[in-house]
Amino acid sequence: MRTLIVGAGATGGYYGARLAESGADVTFLVRPARAEKLAANGLVLRSPLGDLQLAAPPTVTADTLAQAGAFDLVLLSCKAYDLDSAFADLAPAVGPKTAILPLLNGMSHLDALDATFGPERVLGGSCAIAATLAPDGAIRHMSELCSITYGERDGSRSTRIEAIDDLMRGLKFQARLSDVILQEMWEKWVFLATLAGATTLMRAAVGDIVAAPGGAAFVAALHTECTAVAAASGFAPRGVVAERARAQLTAAGSTFTASMLRDIENGGRIEADHVIGDLIDRGRRLAPEAAFPMLEQVYAGLKAYEARRAREAA
Repeated sequence: MRTLIVGAGATGGYYGARLAESGADVTFLVRPARAEKLAANGLVLRSPLGDLQLAAPPTVTADTLAQAGAFDLVLLSCKAYDLDSAFADLAPAVGPKTAILPLLNGMSHLDALDATFGPERVLGGSCAIAATLAPDGAIRHMSELCSITYGERDGSRSTRIEAIDDLMRGLKFQARLSDVILQEMWEKWVFLATLAGATTLMRAAVGDIVAAPGGAAFVAALHTECTAVAAASGFAPRGVVAERARAQLTAAGSTFTASMLRDIENGGRIEADHVIGDLIDRGRRLAPEAAFPMLEQVYAGLKAYEARRAREAA
């Protein structure tokens, strides 16, 4: 199975490197500067699951991708704000039988992928990993947490999803084929929107928030609003999942934060529209009688950060 990894950053680089480590046929679609660094230094992982250095892994750029032909699987793990450029870059890799496995947060990327490449090519997927790209270009995996979930969106067990499941098994991450991938994607979105919303608005970890007056109540109310949007969309979180999420989101002493908070603290770009804005839009459209004051506060704070960042960069 010829697999194209779009990017060689913290997420795509980690999963792609582990696939390559197993002997899989993996190519990385990267920008020219990253291609030069990978050719010179290799792809380096520093991980509690085992360090790895791939010497000069196969790479292509947008200018050379067409020469590589169509791929069987495209693993898409870019940030939502890079989707438009990623679509244009990877188009030559997508043939009639190509499967695209997106690992982005939220749901709106599925609509964009369907419109661009056709829904028959687009799988459902999600991942959980704590990793970052170090200044020297190495990928630093920060905990043993590392999983990837995938499935056909209609819940079927197709030949291609079985082949992808075979490809992902036995590697240094937890791989799981899901028959309810859309349900699981929504459950992750509800959890992430609550976590990102609370920690970015309060600029604090979960334990700090719940220790503050009214903090636990705020988190609970925000989770309720996110859950209401999922329910209006036909994907209410399952009881045990909701209970587990609420416990994690209100755990005393927890140092848990969202990566979006780290992005803000580093002055980086954020997925405000994809993670929070789209959730509000869906809620207003599908449940017009409902109110989403907590989400709207979060969104206002994120957009204010984006406005300030843009002003200071001008």
